[in-house]
Amino acid sequence: MAILKGAEPFLYRGDSHGVLLPHGFTGSPSEMRLLGEFLHRQGYTVYGPRLPGHGTHHQDMEKTEWRQWYGAVEDGFHILKGICKEVSVVGLSMGGILALLLASEYPVKRVVSLSAPIYIADQRLKWLNVYRMFRRYAPKRRRKLDVSPEYYVGYDRTPLRNLSSLLELIQHVKNRLAQLQTPLLVVQSRAEHTVRPESADYIYQHAGSREKELFWLQKSGHIVTLDAEKEIVFKKVAAFLEKPFGDVR
Repeated sequence: MAILKGAEPFLYRGDSHGVLLPHGFTGSPSEMRLLGEFLHRQGYTVYGPRLPGHGTHHQDMEKTEWRQWYGAVEDGFHILKGICKEVSVVGLSMGGILALLLASEYPVKRVVSLSAPIYIADQRLKWLNVYRMFRRYAPKRRRKLDVSPEYYVGYDRTPLRNLSSLLELIQHVKNRLAQLQTPLLVVQSRAEHTVRPESADYIYQHAGSREKELFWLQKSGHIVTLDAEKEIVFKKVAAFLEKPFGDVR
């Protein structure tokens, strides 16, 4: 199916430090584009991949699972590694979980997770297997944000089959966190209602990184790259990417 307008992947050429920007579950590269444009103005080469099944039609997503999403992130790393001396990764929501996995397996310079889920707030998850017996999709409410619609392209429903795969991915990454050695920034809003904020505490406490930082937001919803504190997020990410940490992988 055709890619939705605004959901296309993007690559902005800059200097020898590449930044990979994986997007979230049922979202698209659009939600990472403002951050990508900001980092590009700072001189970085940035790449926002479109994960398989995303940015077209929800039926496409239903045919995919987390290993395919992660494969696109791996491909993105290799694309940037081919044109840049060093690569960092900054991921939003599920993209943050994929970023943590990538940094545990590849020589990433810096890793940033934004609103990454370990604990999802929806209490209906405990009944997911039952829901899947009666329906394929769950409606998804999308928060109104003060950005152009081209930066906020995603699905209005969640394929329940993919939600099961997301939970499998989260468990896999939980088991990998101790292997993570890359300098780490964890960003989380206390005000959001999609991911339980204690997810950030879990990532911070269990990551094996010696150099790590937990940064809290107070007003934003889940998509912190587009919400009220987005400029704070952009500046924090840029400062972290430049922060000296000594020898890294």
